[in-house]
Amino acid sequence: MGKGQETLIGALPFFHVFGLSAAMNFAIYMGWGNILVPKPEPAKLLETIRKYKPTFGPLVPTMYIGMINHADLKKTDMTCFKGFFSGSAPLPLEVIREFEEMTGAVIVEGYGLTESSPVTHINPFNGVRKTGSIGIPVPDTQCRIVDVTDPGINVEAGQPGELLVKGPQVMQGYLHLQDETANVLSDDGWLRTGDIARMDKDGYFFIVDRIKDMVISGGYNVYPREIDEILFLHPKVKEVSSVGVPHPTRGEQIKSFVVLVEEADATEEELIDYCRQSLAKYKLPTSIEFIEELPKTIVGKVLRAELRKRSTPLQG
Repeated sequence: MGKGQETLIGALPFFHVFGLSAAMNFAIYMGWGNILVPKPEPAKLLETIRKYKPTFGPLVPTMYIGMINHADLKKTDMTCFKGFFSGSAPLPLEVIREFEEMTGAVIVEGYGLTESSPVTHINPFNGVRKTGSIGIPVPDTQCRIVDVTDPGINVEAGQPGELLVKGPQVMQGYLHLQDETANVLSDDGWLRTGDIARMDKDGYFFIVDRIKDMVISGGYNVYPREIDEILFLHPKVKEVSSVGVPHPTRGEQIKSFVVLVEEADATEEELIDYCRQSLAKYKLPTSIEFIEELPKTIVGKVLRAELRKRSTPLQG
């Protein structure tokens, strides 16, 4: 992918840091064509691909999922793509596998925050890529994984903890918000990301979940993303998001919100039984609610807080 040689599909909003960097600035820097898609719904994305045959796609998980499940996919040749980038939210492993089989191109996942303007990690396009990993730190970026309750204690490789980053791209602070800045940024420049991560023996990082999304059920730490990954493997499930809801004896318990594929029919018991094959008993969702659409931000990040608001405490 050399300068002036490719065409990018610009489906991300430029006012969001991911779209600003990956869809606009990157295309300008590389001298690539940029096909703008103002309303990137699945049908429009597939129509654009058929018409312009872009070669590179920085997209978010909901776009990949939407295209996979759209009828127009059957008449769309996706082999024009040489590479994809995914960010903003975790991309289910099953989606990565299916999309790469369709296109013959790789999906590279990365990671960042608005506070780090934005990229801190990425899987190298021309190097070792680990599916499900956010990759390795970008140049001049330092990383630590620390105890969730005490950022002064580093955890061992392979163990989960809060991800801290430090580098030239990290913000100086929130404007006129000294207390909020002090909560996330240390005096020596370490930014607390609020994400639970682990690092493998090769130095590749994996996001486990958001700290605020972690559920403590009966004294056990449960990460909703793990339940989501299992449910996503079910052929009837299009999208899923799990959250912690109050429970009278266990403190919290898992409730999963599921969007079924078109014309599919499933029961709560069926999906819980499916989870039982792969999850420990304390991780099993106690309740499943079927909904037509998950609430999301403009870049496709699921609003778990909205799902918690619509949940009622479980009984029993």
